[in-house]
Amino acid sequence: MESIIKHLMEITGHRDHDLLNISVISALSELTHAARARVLDILHVGDKVFVKAQITIDHGKLAASEEHLTHLVPEIPIEQFPQLANGLQKHDSVIEFVAENGERTLWLPIWMNDKVNVCLEILNPAVYSENTREVMSGILVVYRNFQNLLDYSERDSLTGLLNRKTFDDNFSKILRTSVQRQLQDEVNQPEVERRHNDKEKQHWLAVLDIDHFKRVNDTFGHLYGDEVLILIANLMRSSFRPTDKLFRFGGEEFVILLRSTTKEDAHMIFERFRENVARYPFPQVGTVTISVGFAHIDPFEPAVGIIGRADQALYYAKSNGRNRICHYEDLVDSGALHIEQSQDSVEFF
Repeated sequence: MESIIKHLMEITGHRDHDLLNISVISALSELTHAARARVLDILHVGDKVFVKAQITIDHGKLAASEEHLTHLVPEIPIEQFPQLANGLQKHDSVIEFVAENGERTLWLPIWMNDKVNVCLEILNPAVYSENTREVMSGILVVYRNFQNLLDYSERDSLTGLLNRKTFDDNFSKILRTSVQRQLQDEVNQPEVERRHNDKEKQHWLAVLDIDHFKRVNDTFGHLYGDEVLILIANLMRSSFRPTDKLFRFGGEEFVILLRSTTKEDAHMIFERFRENVARYPFPQVGTVTISVGFAHIDPFEPAVGIIGRADQALYYAKSNGRNRICHYEDLVDSGALHIEQSQDSVEFF
């Protein structure tokens, strides 16, 4: 009982989704004496559903944290988990399956308004009593309530995207993870191969702005302006991957943290989103366009500098025709943006 109270104190003390997930899966692993316990992300991409392992407890020990798993664990189609898929379709709160080799799996979907984004998986739990089941149920109620509280504090009330105050934490995690991975690459890989990998796969920050949004509010009213913002947010969710982070900074400005892709693919993803917006028939308003500026995330540079570069690319896009995608480094290489270094190494544009 003392151990359970300790876990509950940890769960109710967190203000971070990752730490909350580690606490709840650790509590369930200890309570059920599981061989393995995992937090699974249930990712919805259009009509497709994928399963991605986020945190694993192996024989009571944290096997890997979010920083290590973010880029390495694949997203698996839920069809490879037929019993889980069937249980989710039936809206079950507990899904149990025993394989031919006797291996027993217990899935605990976390339902939020008839939708599951997280599922807890317990492998080979010990046979537990009704009292243990009630304690597990209580832990899940506390966990679900705190997930709701965190979501409420981290989400923009109009669009449902992540809000401005959560950006710093998410951006810091990406920078920290990138530094750790690059340092590990330096130890484990030859220099040439490391540079090749760094060139191929990078992180990107984009700032996007709705073109002539003030005109929309002035012409059609703020009610239609809000509807445009909501529809833009919906198009963002359908255009980007579940692992990418989408933020509304305020007004008509949005920010995207695009994870682990090449420059060419990043440009293609942003261009696809721009086309989706331009083709969409916004009610009453008609056609709406966006401008996007994006820049490479160098984990060894200050965050404010990275954001400033993406902002400069956005400013260039809006000053040169709008409805376009501009990459900061390409603009500098082409001479479209000129940088002057002052004596104190501050960049001036």
